[in-house]
Amino acid sequence: MPMTRIPNRVLGLGCGQPHGSAEILLKAALRAAQDEGTAVELVRLDELRLPSGGAEDTEPDDAWWLWDRLAECDGLIVSTPVMSRTVAARLKLLGDRLLGPNADAAIIEGLLALRNQGQEPAVPFRIDERVLKPRVAGFLAVGGSLTPQWKTLTLPMMHATTFSMHIAVVDQVQFGGAGTPRSIVLDRGATERSALLGRNVAGQLGVPFDQARYLGPPGLCPMCHLDMVVLRGAEVACATCGARGLLTPAGQVTWTDLSTSVISMAEKRAHAAEIQETAARHGQVRAEIDERAREWEAYDPVVRPGPLR
Repeated sequence: MPMTRIPNRVLGLGCGQPHGSAEILLKAALRAAQDEGTAVELVRLDELRLPSGGAEDTEPDDAWWLWDRLAECDGLIVSTPVMSRTVAARLKLLGDRLLGPNADAAIIEGLLALRNQGQEPAVPFRIDERVLKPRVAGFLAVGGSLTPQWKTLTLPMMHATTFSMHIAVVDQVQFGGAGTPRSIVLDRGATERSALLGRNVAGQLGVPFDQARYLGPPGLCPMCHLDMVVLRGAEVACATCGARGLLTPAGQVTWTDLSTSVISMAEKRAHAAEIQETAARHGQVRAEIDERAREWEAYDPVVRPGPLR
């Protein structure tokens, strides 16, 4: 009996209000992807229970339900309102809860290699081989301001949701002028552009990272395609991903080392090795660490709210 083919699936993460401007743009992208023959899902982060801190052990938690959807999808489209120059708080929380070392492609790659050699790592992170499957992504952001300085950190922060899992970002766009609820519908070009993003994502599902084509607006950095840089004299670093270059006397940037970008597997592997080496080194002096830390346990200026009435 022939196997049933599982269709490629695009997961849409809605980070704003249900039926708000960010969700309208996300639906435009997902519908366009669906029209290309792709299965789609929309998850509203506001509807999920994502406790943090000590509450993770005591409150209902949908984090790993969401993890399974992230791990199984072939494409990811994230849509967020712009909040104080950056992304919605729920997206930041998602990154802190799920998208750290457990989602790092280089760490998972290295742990699998150690396991195959019969060895144990210094830091035993959770291993989910699904992290290593190829995925592509697109980003949508919408805010009220018409000026760029009120959106500066949004797209860079969105890259934090994809670089760990080595997801190739193939398109990204942000919109302004939607300062009242659902008002993005006044901008027909915004929904049409979001639909194009959906098609750009759907058209590259299953494509390996190094073969994925970036189809969004051009940017200064050849890795993340954004324009934020750190200048130290003539030395340039991309503030989003860490690619390095030099500023020429004519004011142009010559990129000299893309391997330092956190988007590259080379930098991910170097970082993964650093984590394991640091843990191994600290393991040799764990008793000293604990003894020194006890001094700070005794100092306790903590204040707490009283019990709820």
